[in-house]
Amino acid sequence: MNEQPVIRTQGLTRYFGARPAVYELNLEVPRGGVFALLGRNGSGKTTTIRMLLGLLEPTRGGGSILGYDIRSLPPEARARIGYLTEEHQLYSWMSVRECGKFQSRFYPTWNDNIFRGVIGHFGLRPNAHVKGLSRGERAGLCLALTLAPEPELLILDDPALGLDPVARRALVESMIYLTRRSDRTIFFSTHQLPDVERVADHIAVLDHSVLRACCPLETFRNSVRQVRLRFPGTPPPLPKIPGLLQAFRSEGELRVTCVHYNGATEAALRALAPAVLEQAPISLEEAFISYLGDRGEKSFILSETEVQS
Repeated sequence: MNEQPVIRTQGLTRYFGARPAVYELNLEVPRGGVFALLGRNGSGKTTTIRMLLGLLEPTRGGGSILGYDIRSLPPEARARIGYLTEEHQLYSWMSVRECGKFQSRFYPTWNDNIFRGVIGHFGLRPNAHVKGLSRGERAGLCLALTLAPEPELLILDDPALGLDPVARRALVESMIYLTRRSDRTIFFSTHQLPDVERVADHIAVLDHSVLRACCPLETFRNSVRQVRLRFPGTPPPLPKIPGLLQAFRSEGELRVTCVHYNGATEAALRALAPAVLEQAPISLEEAFISYLGDRGEKSFILSETEVQS
């Protein structure tokens, strides 16, 4: 199997005016599996994807996709890539069947069994017209059109945006089905962190246009720990804690979230002489929010409201 990364960038940068949308991005996406690109709105996810596909010119830096320079992707490379955007753009006057026939003319390979299987999975009737489809049904049709050419690389830009839970689950199940073959790669951006936990092998985190983390999902999850400290009275002031992301104070308790929790971190916390110190389970969503949020000790909003009243 080819061990070369399916996507690689070096110093990839894009400015809009004086503002960097993506800054000095160095990224490698391994072949096979599912790679999730995460970040808040405006962090540069869509801009990154558009540059990778040659739809947007980088200000500087560069990269490759399937071994081809992103600045000059030939048609044979594009035929190996499936691209699905959040807009789910379709011709409204076409039927589901007509969309499939139209799309099939642009690809050297077209698996009609896959097309029929995906639209069936989303409960779509072949003679139904696009203009009468719900948002979830349109997403299912777009996914069928994207998967039927059997792309080697599938790039999804927030495909579940605005979908109801049933449609989202169908989308995720289709992604899982696609990656049963080890030569297929999915690269997707999303705000749905439960979906990431379910399907992703690797993640990259963009924050204010800069890459803050790029690692296997489990590595990221294990690097962020939450610890609860209980005290018989008011918790003492929090000193400088190695790796502190966030801390919340309530009556008799401190809840501390740290990155790269180690012996030095635990020693600093035990120096506060808590009656109980225990690690608490933390979800990917909690870890992600703590990692990207403002760092330091916080107050609960309700606590602040009670003090003001």
